[in-house]
Amino acid sequence: MNTTQKTVREFAVEFPNATRLFEKLGIDYCCGGNRSLKDACAAAGVSVDEVTRWNESARIGEAPTDFAAISLRALVTHILDKHHVDTRSEIERLQSLIEKVWNAHGANHPELARLKSSFQNLSAELEPHMIKEEMVLFPYILRLEEHAKKNQPVSAPPFRTIANPIQMMNMEHDGAGYLLRQIRHVTSDFTVPPDACMSYQTLYKALEEFERDLHQHIHLENNILFPRAIGMEKGLLA
Repeated sequence: MNTTQKTVREFAVEFPNATRLFEKLGIDYCCGGNRSLKDACAAAGVSVDEVTRWNESARIGEAPTDFAAISLRALVTHILDKHHVDTRSEIERLQSLIEKVWNAHGANHPELARLKSSFQNLSAELEPHMIKEEMVLFPYILRLEEHAKKNQPVSAPPFRTIANPIQMMNMEHDGAGYLLRQIRHVTSDFTVPPDACMSYQTLYKALEEFERDLHQHIHLENNILFPRAIGMEKGLLA
């Protein structure tokens, strides 16, 4: 397939290093990964050649983990141990920071009230979302892989097919992506105002890092884990 016609998702899966560039260029590779690389680059105001040249040079360095090749158990373990743990930890930290900065600077920066509201909404969505993955979806994915290894059929789950909860997870990911964009807009792309104290600066840097981690988190699920699980289920349902 011509590189320009590949979707952003396909490019990110094939070249894991590219996600760093997509973050830098503001290209949505997790929830908006179905656009062609050509269209995504046009929207970002950059050339496809620039993306491919950067990606080729980045690949010369240490190769990142190829999450498309590891077992589903290893991928789920990585998502749980890295992204779920970090997300919960950072939510607690950021909530405290936002409250502190809002109390100190809210009178002069009304945008902080909108930031506080958007982050509260995001936090309220992420926790039950992760619980559903941990308690329902991920255990079933691990069961699928065990049955696939033994070439044994698997009994139909209460949700009939894994495509149903995955559709719900994808919708919730879209909602999280929307709230992340709201936060970026409210903070003017995490631009620290001239009168910002150290806590204010720390908050905006932490928010940008949180956005980057959540993008990677959603990318691993939407673009790698979920499609592989759907494909594995086919032919295994009894």
